[in-house]
Amino acid sequence: MDLATLKALRPTEYTEAADGYRSTSDMASAAKDRIDHQIVVAMRESLEGEAATAAIKQLTELSKNFHYVQVECGLVGSALEAFSYEVGAAKAKLDAALEGARAANLTVNADASVSYPAGGEKDADGKTPAGGTVSGLTDGTAAAVGRQAANVDPNPHHRLAQDYADQIAAALKEATEADEKWAPKLRALKADDDLTVSDSDWADASSDTSGVKDAGKKYLDSLPQPPKDGSPKDNAQWWKGLSAEEQAAWISMRPDSVGALDGLPAVARDEANRIVLDETRGRMQMELNSIPKPPMNEWTFISAGGYASKVHTDEWTEWHNKYGDRYDRLTNNLKGMESIQKRFDQTGKNGLPEAYLLGFSTDGDGRAIVANGNPDTADHTAVYVPGTTSDLASIEGNVNRMVNVWHSADAKAGGQSVSTITWLGYDAPDEIVKDAPFKHYAYDGAPVFRDFMGGLGASHAGDTPAHTTVIAHSYGTTLVGAAAETGNLRADDIVFAGSPGVRVSGADELDVPAGHVWNEEADGDAVPDIGRWGRLSGDYFIIPSDPEFGANQMTTDTDGHSGYWDTGENGDSTSLLNQALVVVGKGDDVPLKPAPDPWAHVK
Repeated sequence: MDLATLKALRPTEYTEAADGYRSTSDMASAAKDRIDHQIVVAMRESLEGEAATAAIKQLTELSKNFHYVQVECGLVGSALEAFSYEVGAAKAKLDAALEGARAANLTVNADASVSYPAGGEKDADGKTPAGGTVSGLTDGTAAAVGRQAANVDPNPHHRLAQDYADQIAAALKEATEADEKWAPKLRALKADDDLTVSDSDWADASSDTSGVKDAGKKYLDSLPQPPKDGSPKDNAQWWKGLSAEEQAAWISMRPDSVGALDGLPAVARDEANRIVLDETRGRMQMELNSIPKPPMNEWTFISAGGYASKVHTDEWTEWHNKYGDRYDRLTNNLKGMESIQKRFDQTGKNGLPEAYLLGFSTDGDGRAIVANGNPDTADHTAVYVPGTTSDLASIEGNVNRMVNVWHSADAKAGGQSVSTITWLGYDAPDEIVKDAPFKHYAYDGAPVFRDFMGGLGASHAGDTPAHTTVIAHSYGTTLVGAAAETGNLRADDIVFAGSPGVRVSGADELDVPAGHVWNEEADGDAVPDIGRWGRLSGDYFIIPSDPEFGANQMTTDTDGHSGYWDTGENGDSTSLLNQALVVVGKGDDVPLKPAPDPWAHVK
């Protein structure tokens, strides 16, 4: 970039263009929400048949287009804002240098060199030191040599001219670097000329996001930063202190960070996490498409010791050694993402409210936090923690459980609003016998869960906090027990289902009001016995199902370890209905199991 171009540049024009792209992004977001939360919902509630199904499918595709426009225009806006910031800083340096040179009676030439007049004390021959022209130097060594030469010149204007020439050169260099960095980034923000948002498009958007984030680090660093190791309340205050433009920049350039911050509004976290979800899905699907499919002939038989043995074929073994682990990981992650999208697409069915993606990651076994209804505005909120074997690939079943709780609780809420949340925010044990006996899964996840619960309180709107219930299943009860044991759970009620133990020996050791710990143990559920008898070690432990623990023992009518959220042709199971009553603050209506007769053994 030359001197004339930078002198004529108006950084505010790029800021104004950024405003235009952000407005377009906002309009696309509003259109997407109107399709998803109003038009499609109304159609699902009032229309049936093939035509309605086809129309909803087309509207869903249109919604994807609007989301893509929202994301890409948001990136363009942030990129233009970042370029304006960087080139604006360079122009400010140039303007300051030009003004200083003018005040010092120096001449700035078209090639950015600076001429200085004769001046200083006359020499022995009565001559005034001559003037001259210097060019700016940006290399450290060359600049030092230039300053040294100016310092020994008896003409004092020489040093001033060199200083201003160096400042002008530095400003031009910064502007040139900004231009060369951002020009290709902005050219890359170009969509295909079709109306289909493909996996390739989202993979490209993921690359765009990464590129703008890296290039825009200087701009993003200039904005107010999230508090280091901040509490959910600190995070909430930081977000509220940002302007709309700053919030948009954070969501566009760092959606992964925004989506993971407890205390931020559910709407902001949902917007950020949906960007991460769609971009991750596109990127992973493209990678999976590039991997050869597993051979069809996986098995063969060989003769060993007179018996036929079933073994993997050489062809399949070779494929598995090369691709198997990555193929399985991609397939499992994509399965989980498809399940989350399936929940998005259920909005409006049987009155189900919009979903909010409050957390998402493919790290480890995967993370997903999915809410039915906005917890920031809900009168009653329930947070469900699943147990052993839970991961991103199996998220659908855990999401569906809280869909069932929402329906049942909504029917009992008397017109008050309900939000139910599936919280898979930790790496759950993979196997009951091999992994579940270890407490580190619980204590590793407990601080993360407490922060999430604190975040719900920090982001809740209105003067009255929501009535909050924690529902935990299997090993999830162990995690919740670990979190409640150390305080600050911020819950009004706890419901345990199929618990093998919660790290404490009594309900009074948990961080909820007295009488607000509830428990369900169904017939045929072996997990409580595993916990009760020391996970097969022979030692006896007190668990929530034992009378001496002090929990309210709710009646159940389901069987086994996984049926606590069952529904049937005749309506909700008693196990599910009792949880719903607790969720809406009607625990007094829950039928309890009769206390065991302590003299039964002598009768």
